[in-house]
Amino acid sequence: MPLFSNRPAADAASWEPQAADSRLAHTAGADPGGVFTSDLSVSEYVLLGEAGFEPLGFVVGSSIYHVGLQVGRWSQNQELQVLTQAMYSARELAMARMRAEADHLGADGIVGVQLRMQMYVWGQEVLEFVATGTAVRALSGSGSAGAHRAPDGRAFTSDLSAQDFFRLLAAGAVPVAFVLGTCVYHIAHQSVMQSLRQAGQNQEMVQFTQGIYEARELALMRMQAESAQAQASGIVGVNVAVSNHVWGAHATEFLATGTAIRRLSAEHRLPETSPKPTFTLGLDS
Repeated sequence: MPLFSNRPAADAASWEPQAADSRLAHTAGADPGGVFTSDLSVSEYVLLGEAGFEPLGFVVGSSIYHVGLQVGRWSQNQELQVLTQAMYSARELAMARMRAEADHLGADGIVGVQLRMQMYVWGQEVLEFVATGTAVRALSGSGSAGAHRAPDGRAFTSDLSAQDFFRLLAAGAVPVAFVLGTCVYHIAHQSVMQSLRQAGQNQEMVQFTQGIYEARELALMRMQAESAQAQASGIVGVNVAVSNHVWGAHATEFLATGTAIRRLSAEHRLPETSPKPTFTLGLDS
């Protein structure tokens, strides 16, 4: 059960298109007179300010990847490791480039990270992986400089909304990294005799259950390993998605994602100003 590396090659991870460099140079993070850009809603923008952070710029990372081929045995449950590695590498390249843009702006973190995949007309085996989010920085007076960054000193990444980010800070914790685990798995076909024996009967399809279980567990285990590597204490917002992509009905990807978090020391926690829900009852009859 290999734990695939989440560290792309240095030259690939640091590569940044010249057009992106020009765009970032005119945003608030790089130019005091620049404007910020973000994918935040108005409510999220206001809450971000109440949490003691300001948006710097909308950051993007992309990787167009050719996904190779791997043959699985028709009647055997097994991981397709070549495909798993491809899906890992492409996503991590996109994430690394997004984080490099945030570093360019001097950000403390990235909120609202979205990681999506899309295809073009060049061929089904060519996929683009895109990571987007809003780079943010703690306002002066919100704690010592860099207190909210990841343990490696770089910007944290998180798929939490601004509302959840606010509540996390109010609870005395901060995001560390958007973590993921993936597994592309070949689910065995049933033989003709197996299908005939099951016809008209209620019974568990054990071979399918075992394959799905193992694939999901591999994805979750790898996500947890990334969290441990990032020196986090836990993961919130875990989600496991299942997709077939372009490999056929019996080759399936299991993708586990979440935001790894860590506890803050007392002096860096938000004051007790978290808004409390209220219920208003009208007196009109």
